[in-house]
Amino acid sequence: MTPDLNLITISPAIALTLTGFLIILATLIVPKMSRAFALPLAITGLTVAAWLTLRLWNVNSIAFGGLVVADNFALTFSFIFLIGAGLSLLASLNEHEAGYLLYPEFFAVTMFATLGMLLMAASTHLLIIFLGLETLSISLYVLVAIKRREPASLEAAFKYFLLGAFASAFLLYGIALLYGVSGSFDLKEIATVVHDPLKQGNPLVILGGIFLMIGLGFKVAMFPFHMWAPDVYQGAPTPVAAFMSTCSKAAGFAAMLRVLFSVSNGAASGWVTVLWVVAVLSMFIGNLSAIAQKNVKRMLAFSSIAHAGYILIGVVAWSAMGSASVIFYLLSYTFMNVGAFSVISYLSTDEKEFVDLKDFRGLAYRKPMIAFVMAVFMFSLAGLPPTAGFVGKFYLFAAAVKAGHIPLVVIGVINSMIALYYYLGVVVAMFMREPETAETGPRNLPVALASLLIAVAATFALGLFPSYWIASFELLFTSIL
Repeated sequence: MTPDLNLITISPAIALTLTGFLIILATLIVPKMSRAFALPLAITGLTVAAWLTLRLWNVNSIAFGGLVVADNFALTFSFIFLIGAGLSLLASLNEHEAGYLLYPEFFAVTMFATLGMLLMAASTHLLIIFLGLETLSISLYVLVAIKRREPASLEAAFKYFLLGAFASAFLLYGIALLYGVSGSFDLKEIATVVHDPLKQGNPLVILGGIFLMIGLGFKVAMFPFHMWAPDVYQGAPTPVAAFMSTCSKAAGFAAMLRVLFSVSNGAASGWVTVLWVVAVLSMFIGNLSAIAQKNVKRMLAFSSIAHAGYILIGVVAWSAMGSASVIFYLLSYTFMNVGAFSVISYLSTDEKEFVDLKDFRGLAYRKPMIAFVMAVFMFSLAGLPPTAGFVGKFYLFAAAVKAGHIPLVVIGVINSMIALYYYLGVVVAMFMREPETAETGPRNLPVALASLLIAVAATFALGLFPSYWIASFELLFTSIL
């Protein structure tokens, strides 16, 4: 029987694919196509994909015989990916990246990377998750190396490629082991085997699950699969680093939540203890390493590792509330982290990238509004009220307390205090240190500034009005339990 294709279910993915190919086709027809044309076309593609995603809300349709689903869980993550991609593209229209980044292929590859994320969130089939992951990974390898004449960018891409290849191999091997036990790639059929009393404790199931988590753990940069993040974020173009640190992490957690909740039917499992330890180590290693960093991009990279640990607290809570807090935190993290990277992009010039902590000295004297915006993002990343970061951590910790993981919450609070030191270090440099460089004058970067304004407004909005979003996100897991 021919499976029902139901292309409406994957219409957002189709929109992104067509946008990417349209940008490439336009480049072939008009080799010197204006960069000002590629950006609006890419933003239009993301907007159309968001509109199509909204039309699928509450439909819960399936496509290709159940390989892909458009439930509200997948659609919510799709919005996160589209928002992160859009803000990153807006931030790319700055002086520093204009010489090497703003070419049509950059926008096309970003569309394909976002397509991979949508597939990872929407699939209930392990091979489709793998294909989505590879589509995302290959696109990111290209984006990291797109600064072709910069040794640091090429080195970062090479490291990311090698470690990413190993992670993909682990993921594929785990899928193969689970298929060997269950005879299927479908998550529901695998769940039936996992809960079969005769096959519980099967070493192939355990090993397959571990390999699966290794592959996804690399994508979210959690311990011990975090080694690539600092070098890659530092070497990659700043808008690409913003895109990777938020959307790629969200895609990894989307696939992880989909697999864990589908296979275990929402029941607590032995993996909770493992992720408990991983969460603790991710927080401590990320935060303690970030303290010593003078490069702000590298600091944000180690910070990203710590935030993976915070998010894992919600996963360990193993409840609808915990998972809802994970989604809320990922949404909040997208705005505040893309915003922090966007400030770097906005301030960087043709001659110099604005990445060292000393570059931020006295920024409040030179550009008070930009300094205020950066301070908001630092406060939110640190978890201070009334920002989205504070509310996100509050719900993560509340879910863990409700689940009985009080020691984990205590460790999370301690790490938040550690993180406060290096986040406030940026604020102190901006507001309490004398500037080392002369005033550079006003900057005519309205598109990049729009990215900052959207991010800071959303950071405050999510921090002040979180209840509706948390309640809505809790309902998402009824579709995958």
